[in-house]
Amino acid sequence: MRKRRHQAVEPLVRQHFGECRQNAVRVGQILSQRYGQTVAYSSLTRMVRQMDLRENKRKRSGSYEFGPGEEMQHDTSPHTLQMGDKKVKAQCASLVLGYSKKLFIQYYPKFTRFEAKVFLTAALKYMGGSCGRCIIDNTCVVVAHGSGSDAVMAPEMEAFAQMFGTTFVAHNINDADRKAKVERNFSYAENNFLAGRIFTGWDDLNRRAVKWCEITANAKPKRSLGGMSPAEVCVMEKPHLKPLPMHIPTVYMTLVRMVDLSGFVTVDTNRYSVPEHLCGRKVEVLKGYESIEVYYKNRKVGEHRRLLDKRDGKIIAASHHLPIERKKSKGPCKEQQALTGRQDWLDHYVAELKKRAYGSGRRKLSKLLELERTYPAEAFENAVQKALQYGLYDLIRLERMILSFVAGDFFNLKQDD
Repeated sequence: MRKRRHQAVEPLVRQHFGECRQNAVRVGQILSQRYGQTVAYSSLTRMVRQMDLRENKRKRSGSYEFGPGEEMQHDTSPHTLQMGDKKVKAQCASLVLGYSKKLFIQYYPKFTRFEAKVFLTAALKYMGGSCGRCIIDNTCVVVAHGSGSDAVMAPEMEAFAQMFGTTFVAHNINDADRKAKVERNFSYAENNFLAGRIFTGWDDLNRRAVKWCEITANAKPKRSLGGMSPAEVCVMEKPHLKPLPMHIPTVYMTLVRMVDLSGFVTVDTNRYSVPEHLCGRKVEVLKGYESIEVYYKNRKVGEHRRLLDKRDGKIIAASHHLPIERKKSKGPCKEQQALTGRQDWLDHYVAELKKRAYGSGRRKLSKLLELERTYPAEAFENAVQKALQYGLYDLIRLERMILSFVAGDFFNLKQDD
């Protein structure tokens, strides 16, 4: 056999590889500094592989096989999509049947326990039944505390699962392969469904997501299913699914709100109108995924479409708020009546002063009337006409002008010799 080029260096590599913390770059530096041997990095890594000095982190992956109706898997993943003229970050929720690999996805602005119950209800209706076990990760949306086999589910989610005849089971931490059947579909949805598509809103997005599941994801033949599509295999699995309950209640959240003085209740930073006679009263708000219902003493008093992708929005029902009647003006105030109607120059100054005043301008007119009654008429007239000439409507400066006109009449400004 041909002698390897760096065969003489291999014992040195083996000797220093451990003390260099399996860093091939550092081994190359020691070979160059101590022994005068220059070895390329690619040659070093090849020697490391050939001598099995580094433990191979990649291990052979196994597979999980399930019988019909035995298991389903649920998970979420953040995706960025194009909604209108802006990019939106949304949570993609997915459910897949373990045997037939039938897929169902929906998108939500956020994913809490409320959205989880909304999604799972829609998903199980789409599947036509449920499996006895639902594998999830250790998310706090479903898990109250613990992880893996020690996980304890939240009571409301456990009751929700019992209604559909299933049980939530959390996989161990760092064992995402346990639900690989749902994990691999996120990349499929992101690179196939979202690619090149622009959506007008959340309703349009989820409607097209269901259509994509039917036409593309569940209709595509899979080699792992023997060349059959998930929709075809699901026909064989459906008799083994647990049937849906006779009545599936609407998912909603009960909130208690105080109607503010503007006649609104606030839910998730958005405001919804309530009949104005309930201002200051406590009402019960039923928050659904698509609607907001308001009840007062067990009687529905309002219903609105829920704002999903807005903050600080407002919806007003036409019958809730009557137009506010503004008090009609009774004509000029008594100060204006006392000032006007005698001199044209004074009428003109009062009109211009009101244009520049806040509100009715009564405070400024009262000050002007005080100036007229306090100082001599001639000085007052000269000051106002001069103010009109220069466009001066500051009453403090007007008073100074009046004082300058009356200074010689009231004060002896001549100094004694």
